[in-house]
Amino acid sequence: MENLVLIIGGNLGDRLLLIKKARNLLEKRLGKELIASSIFETEAWGGSSLGYYLNQVLVYQTALEPMQVLECIQEIENQLERKREVKWGNRTMDIDILYFGKRTINSEKLILPHPYLEKRKFVLEPLSQILPDFIHPSLGKSHQELLRICQDISEVKLYEKKARNIRAK
Repeated sequence: MENLVLIIGGNLGDRLLLIKKARNLLEKRLGKELIASSIFETEAWGGSSLGYYLNQVLVYQTALEPMQVLECIQEIENQLERKREVKWGNRTMDIDILYFGKRTINSEKLILPHPYLEKRKFVLEPLSQILPDFIHPSLGKSHQELLRICQDISEVKLYEKKARNIRAK
């Protein structure tokens, strides 16, 4: 069993309901969440998205292999009507693997730790909330340190503090 750290979020549709649905689907496929950050409302990063995103970081313990997890999360994105028309474009749901234990992977389909993690404030804020002292395996810095030196100035604000206990019916 290894710890799996994901970030989920989107900017289309009923954003909060889609997060709840994604969490339920992930729990059915991956098992019980160990930790969930608050939900943050964030500006779009790096692309052509319009509107604010809701994002949340989740931690699971899984016996699946990284490629199995990747297939699983892509199926869930598709179930939640994710369209892949434009890189970093608008979406109902995006699920990214941030960490898979302390593994480093550099393949055509998957790079771990996530290659833009340290550049994205919308990732570092929730990571710093729930895993502040976790050391990035490649960079040798904690999430708090990475957040402190991050040059991303996009807006990230708390949206729902008690998000860890909500479930869609």
